[in-house]
Amino acid sequence: MSTTPPEEPVPPIEPTPPVAPPAPAAPPAPTAFDPYAVPPAAPPAYGYAPQPGQPYANQAYPGQPYYQQAPFNTLAIVGFVLAFVVSLGAVICGHIALNQIKRTGERGHGLALAGVIIGYAGIAFGIIYVIAIIVIFASAGAAGAFSNLQN
Repeated sequence: MSTTPPEEPVPPIEPTPPVAPPAPAAPPAPTAFDPYAVPPAAPPAYGYAPQPGQPYANQAYPGQPYYQQAPFNTLAIVGFVLAFVVSLGAVICGHIALNQIKRTGERGHGLALAGVIIGYAGIAFGIIYVIAIIVIFASAGAAGAFSNLQN
């Protein structure tokens, strides 16, 4: 037979009345305008502040080292642009740019190669055009098309 102590009655918990929300804060008292006062420092923009040696903030993800890409080779850009204007200039600039890119590791290999290829294609089309013009005038001259020009 086990004896257990008699249970004592638990008093009921009375509900607490709701607490009123705190009153809104009063607006700050107006102050005199001081034109020489130093404005408060603005919080930093999203991300981290620039580190020494880093020209602009937020260029790398936090925790990753800053990696600066190699610059484009200027002659590669010039060669690509010249490919649409002066084909011989594009071929010359493109070959010089390819040599410099191989030596220095700059970017722009694709631009230089495109300038060389488009430049050679432009030279080939120019040669074909000149040959076609010569053939047209030679055949017209042989047929006597220019005979009435001589008096």
